[in-house]
Amino acid sequence: MIMNRRNFMETAGVGLAALHLSALTGCASSVEGGEGAAGVGMCDWNLGETCNPDLIPLAEEAHLEGIQVSVGTNPDNIPLRDAAVRRKYLELGRTHGITFHSVAAGGILNSIPLATEPQSAVYVIDALEAAAALGAGNVLLAFFGRGDLRLRGEDGNVIDEKEGDFSSYRLNEENVTKVVEVLRQIVPRAEDAGVIIGLENTITARQTLQIIDRIGSQIVQVYYDVGNSWGNGYDVPGEIRMLGNDRICEVHLKDWNTNLFGSPEGMVDMNACARALEDIGYDKWLVLETSGRRDRFVEDTRANVAFAKETFQMA
Repeated sequence: MIMNRRNFMETAGVGLAALHLSALTGCASSVEGGEGAAGVGMCDWNLGETCNPDLIPLAEEAHLEGIQVSVGTNPDNIPLRDAAVRRKYLELGRTHGITFHSVAAGGILNSIPLATEPQSAVYVIDALEAAAALGAGNVLLAFFGRGDLRLRGEDGNVIDEKEGDFSSYRLNEENVTKVVEVLRQIVPRAEDAGVIIGLENTITARQTLQIIDRIGSQIVQVYYDVGNSWGNGYDVPGEIRMLGNDRICEVHLKDWNTNLFGSPEGMVDMNACARALEDIGYDKWLVLETSGRRDRFVEDTRANVAFAKETFQMA
């Protein structure tokens, strides 16, 4: 039976805690409870081929603790619909100490947008079902490429209405309304599964919260990407503090123009991000969205994991 929103709010803490415990025990993660982020994971599109459980040993070799698994890349390639594929993920996860903390409907929604393509709702439901099967606490819904929610002017460019130092882009209100309407229909499935829907996009955190408030469920949260937000001209530490721990379901870590954290070429102030996350008591996953230099994946990923653990004060 699908629970209503009031019942969800009363039971969400127990349900999500149970899912988190299932993910840790079912996948034999080495992550222990305590203060700070839960662990350091990586998007599977940075690990290598998406939706490929055979890359799990590589994640362990690179000192990763988790993987964000893509639900699929196109309508003809949705591997996580297959129960055998899900079982393989769980079996290899237990063997190699890897948790599947999140399932991403990323590239598929960027090319088949939630705002304009009715079939896209199916891929969101696929992601929710796969997340429940893998013990993941959230699904990432992406709004980039064709799915970008910013309005473009006659010249094809987005419209920056910045006041002061930070950007704020005009929204495509028609597309935003369509996204709100679609997610209102999907939210009961997420509530029933106890899986958070995380919105990752190109707009400000405040604009995203306004969309979430229109959807009307606290199971919809912000999937925050420090690299994207910094590159789009936003006040990243300020946005993190404004959102707080309860409105961020997970964080992507990447710089804007380098694969190595702490590099002189980096643009994102990771120390400022770390201080902001510490201030809000952030206790979920940090997810690397960077592949490293050519032919140096393991070396560079180990360095980035070590940097993340030291900078974000993870025991």
